[in-house]
Amino acid sequence: MRKDKKAVVAGHICIDITPAFPQKDIRQVSEVLTPGKLIQMDGVNINTGGAVANTGLALKHMGVDVSLMGKIGEDAFGGLVLNYLEKYDAKDGMIISADSDTSYSVVLAIPGIDRIFLHNPGANQTFSFEDLDFSVIGKSSLFHFGYPTLMKKMYQDQGMELGRILKKVKEMGVAVSLDMAALDPESEAGQAEWDKILAEILPYVDFFVPSVEELCYMLDKERYESWQKKADGRDITEVVTMADIVPLGQKVMNWGAKVVLIKCGAAGIYYRTAEVSQMEGLCTELNLSLNSWTGKEGVEPSFVPEAVISGTGAGDTCIAAFLASVLKEYDLEKSLQLATAQGACCVAAYDALSGLRTLEQLEEKIQTGWKKAAMEGK
Repeated sequence: MRKDKKAVVAGHICIDITPAFPQKDIRQVSEVLTPGKLIQMDGVNINTGGAVANTGLALKHMGVDVSLMGKIGEDAFGGLVLNYLEKYDAKDGMIISADSDTSYSVVLAIPGIDRIFLHNPGANQTFSFEDLDFSVIGKSSLFHFGYPTLMKKMYQDQGMELGRILKKVKEMGVAVSLDMAALDPESEAGQAEWDKILAEILPYVDFFVPSVEELCYMLDKERYESWQKKADGRDITEVVTMADIVPLGQKVMNWGAKVVLIKCGAAGIYYRTAEVSQMEGLCTELNLSLNSWTGKEGVEPSFVPEAVISGTGAGDTCIAAFLASVLKEYDLEKSLQLATAQGACCVAAYDALSGLRTLEQLEEKIQTGWKKAAMEGK
C-alpha cells in the first residue's frame, strides 16, 4: 500500500453490549425470548460498535492509516469508548459532547437467528457537517461514512446534511464509501423518504455497500414485508433470490453509485460496477485497473466459517477488508474474495474484531482451499 493512501471513517459509534446465549440450535426467537422466562446466559461481551469502531478499527488491523471521526457523550459509556480506542491509538478524532449521551446497543445474538438490536442513538443524533475535520479528510484517499440511518441530522430535510458532507468530500478529490444500518419501521428514520434521500446523495458516492434488508426496506417496503412473512422469524437472507436483488442494484446504479455491494449475509455479496465512462475518474484517483473494475456484475459467495458465534460487525469488517483491498490497488475479484473471507472470520467471535485476520493471513487461508458456501439456488 502506498504511504499516501490514508482513510477516514466517520459517522456512527456506540457501545455494543452482547449477552452470550448458550450455543444450541434455535429456529424461532420465541423458543428463547418468552415473557416470564429466566434464561441462564454464558457471560457478556462489551465492546465498541457502529461503523466508526467496527470498520475503522478493522481497517487499522489490516494496516491502513485511518482516522476515526465519531461523536460520544461525556459519560461512563463515553469513557469506555475512549479507553477502547486508546488501545488502538485511534481516539484523537472523537468529538465529546457534554449535552448528549453516548450511544449504546444491546445486541441479542441468538444462535441461528438474525441479530436483534436494542439501540439508543445518543450523541449520533447531533452529528453534523461541523463535527468533521476536513483538513484531515482532504489528505486522505478514501472517506467512509457509516450508518446515517441512525443519525437524525443525516436523514432530516431529505438528507440535506449528509449530501452536504459527501459533496464536500468529493469536491476535495477523495473517494467516498457509504454504508447503512437497519431501520426501526416505527421510528422517525424508518418513516423517512429514503428513496428520495438516496437519489439526492448517491451521485456523490463511489462505493455504496448496504445490506439487502436495509436497501429493500428503503426502496420497496412491500417486497420487504413479503420477505419477512416468508422468512417467518428466520434470517431474511434465507429467502432472498437474485431476481429480488438485481432491481435494487440497478436502481441505485441509476442514481449515480459507481460500485454497489449488497451484503446478503451467509449467501455472500451481490456486486455491480459502472461502465468505463463513469469509472474512469475513480480508477485514476485510486490507481485501480479500469479493465478489472468496470462493467462487472455477479455474486461472490461467502466462505464457510469455522464457527458461527455472532454476526456482530460481520458486515462492517467485510466492507473494511474490501476497502483495504481497494487501497492496496487489488482487482475487483480479489477484493471481493477478501471481503467475504473477513466476514467469515468475524462471525466466529462475539465481537467485531477478535476473529479478524490481516489481508495476508486471509490470502494464505484462501490459497489452502478454503471452502465456499453453496448458493442454493440463488
